[in-house]
Formats: sequence, structure tokens, C-alpha cells
Amino acid sequence: MLERTEYKIKIPKITDNFNNIKTSINQATGNFFYDPWKIKPEYKGTVWEELLNSLPEPHGEARIIAMQPGATYMSHADIDNRWHLSLQGEQSYLIDLENLDMHLLTQDGHWYYMDAGRIHTASNYGSIPRIQLVVRQLLTITKEPKLVTAVIEPSVPQHDYRYKFDNIVSPWLNYANTNNKMKDFHFENNIVKFKIVLTELDSLKLTNDFRITVE
Repeated sequence: MLERTEYKIKIPKITDNFNNIKTSINQATGNFFYDPWKIKPEYKGTVWEELLNSLPEPHGEARIIAMQPGATYMSHADIDNRWHLSLQGEQSYLIDLENLDMHLLTQDGHWYYMDAGRIHTASNYGSIPRIQLVVRQLLTITKEPKLVTAVIEPSVPQHDYRYKFDNIVSPWLNYANTNNKMKDFHFENNIVKFKIVLTELDSLKLTNDFRITVE
């Protein structure tokens, strides 16, 4: 789930205090998922721009994510894979729930590439905040000529729909994107819409919580 890359930088001492759990340091230049993002004016010339520039890959949203001691996330998967740069922490882990595999996060200066399509969580068992710079990989755009438009939405109102979506649909979306079978992904108000190779929908296994229409 987590692979060390050749991209490396000397980790500075973190002196900023982050009251927000997630702080974005760049901004969209077009489509949220497909177009490269640029650094926000308030972060230009700072250590955060230097850290982000050490990742030479074209990339999307970059966030400083702070996790307080004893905190954890609900299980989920993501459509877009991520790069992680660990800046501060002790006894903090990314956990692959599919394979029951714990990845200790160390401040070795390397960017790590994450397969976010696996069901996972993160936990901080240490006594200090875990701070990471986490960057979204841009989505792929398939060149397949014959595509259909698919729309997935809740079948009925439900309080935990996002949790169900992230554990059932997101792994499949990540697979379709990684294998370059999809384009024009759009998400708004619990409704997702995208273009896909029709035969790829055969591998999507939905529960009664979802409704899918194909155009």
C-alpha cells in the first residue's frame, strides 16, 4: 500500500501550529481532479513551497494534515492515489485493513506513494501530533473511444452514505482510474458522474444502498 520513492528532502523542524486538521497550501487552476494545482500566494517562498517542490510529479491538492494523539480515521478508500511526506510524529501508522498490515510513518525525508484504493485508516498512538504533507495524484483520462456515462447516487436517504460509498464504490473507482478506463469524474452532493468503458461496470458490485443509471 505504501511505497518509498526516490524523491527526498531534508525535513525542517515544524514550528507552525495547525488548529485545522487539514490545511490546503495550493489552489486549483481548473478542474479539481484533473488539472495541476498551484501554490497559494500566502505559502509562496515558505518552507511549505520548498517541501512541495521536492515532489516533481504533476499533482493536485496538497494538504498539511495534522492528527492529534490518540486520533484515528474511519475506514475508507479514495479514488485518487496520494503522496505522503511525514514531517512529525511518533508511533503513527497508515493501516492497510484489507491485508491487516501496519506501516509505521518515519521522518526519513522520502516521499511515499500510497495505493489509496485499498481500504485503509490512519492512527496516531503517540504523544505528539502527527503532521504530514499529503498530495493528491491527478486522475487519468482514458483514450478509449466508446464510453458510457454512469451516475451513482443514494437509493434512499441514509446517514452513513459517505462511509458506505468510500468502502464499496471508491475502491472500484480507484481501480478504474488506475487502469485508465474512465474520465470526466465529477462529484457533488453525494452524486458521482463519470464516463467509463461499459464492460468495466460488470465488476462494480453495489448494495441496495446505491442506485446507478447508465446513459
